[in-house]
Amino acid sequence: MTAWSIAFKDIQILLKDRGALFQLILLPLIFILVIAGAFSGTDSDIEDIRIPLPVANLDGGARAQVLIDGIDDAGGVRTEVMEAEEAQAQLVAGDIQRLLTIPSAFSSKLDQDTPVTLRLTNQSDADPEETEAVRLVVEGVAQDMALENQILASLRQMADMQANAPREFQLAFSVDRIQDQARDQFESSRTRPLVTVEQRVPQRGDEQEREPSFAQTSVPGFTVLFVFLAAQNTARSIYDEKKGGSFRRLMAAPISKASLLIGKVLPNFILALIQFGIIFLFGSVVLGWFGFTPISLGSDGLALILAAIVIAFCSSAMGILIASLAHTEGQIGGLSSLLLWGLAIVGGSIIPTFIMDRILGPLPKIAPHYWANRALNDVMLRNLTLLDVLPEMGILLGFAALFIVIGLWRFDFE
Repeated sequence: MTAWSIAFKDIQILLKDRGALFQLILLPLIFILVIAGAFSGTDSDIEDIRIPLPVANLDGGARAQVLIDGIDDAGGVRTEVMEAEEAQAQLVAGDIQRLLTIPSAFSSKLDQDTPVTLRLTNQSDADPEETEAVRLVVEGVAQDMALENQILASLRQMADMQANAPREFQLAFSVDRIQDQARDQFESSRTRPLVTVEQRVPQRGDEQEREPSFAQTSVPGFTVLFVFLAAQNTARSIYDEKKGGSFRRLMAAPISKASLLIGKVLPNFILALIQFGIIFLFGSVVLGWFGFTPISLGSDGLALILAAIVIAFCSSAMGILIASLAHTEGQIGGLSSLLLWGLAIVGGSIIPTFIMDRILGPLPKIAPHYWANRALNDVMLRNLTLLDVLPEMGILLGFAALFIVIGLWRFDFE
């Protein structure tokens, strides 16, 4: 008999336990689905905070569209093209705060270098700061278009002045060729500006780094919670073996004590990895089928895989600890509730770690769940790499070693 044969037998028994499978596989998916539904729309509500600017486009020409696109690209203002009559009615009713009207023949007048006027109408009770911001954006884009027109007009005048130049010179520097080159330069300046401005807001001493939302941390948190809950199965399996007398027969078999424990722990380890795979697949793919935003698995797949393996190993080691400390079915249930649920709450599996840090200070760091959550959040939400999460993984391995040492010391093989 080998550790693998013991593990295979326990896996077969576990697959027949529908209650355990529901708790460890289906229940976390239900939790995630409920949380995703409760927080759906939160991110989309704050996704676009630009000032809305309804636009009545009476022209419909190419230059009018350039103006609208320029306002959108300038930042801070979001155009909303509306029918003129509907926009005017909403402005009168007070449903919109301001309205930009692009007059008819706007494009043709610009092409003919004829002055044209844009009309920006604001409600009397509109926010003055927003009104000024919108005015500056519209004026800035309009002035850029006017400057472009003036440069092209100057180039045409230069071409006219060179009418008596040699024909070879006129062909090489024709007005059409020069204007086309100028238009290319204008377009290039919009997409690849020579000078850009990067805005930064200095961080105050009391401000913390922006943390992920509760909805974002729910999938990693529930994953850690239910992976560690699987440790209870190891303790219960050993207890059932002892209660039924089969554990004595295993001890009489030609197998070492270490191999025996490995055989009892392997099913928990394999189950934990299956949990990771199912929950991550559900969160990254299936959530989208329900109309929710799928979770990100981060940019370093190797870091995520190794983090899952280390967390599963730590959970399995905790199963040995529970089995060594609890000697009755009631003790297993009570100790499991205290350790697995208590440490999960303190360690940020239900309430995010950054909130628990502020409430309890350094106390959450005593829980392996805390470091497991930190590792998954760093990889999945902050897109950190394997090198960045090595400290968390090292601490989890330290917890696993501690659980194994205590478990072997206190374990009753009789």
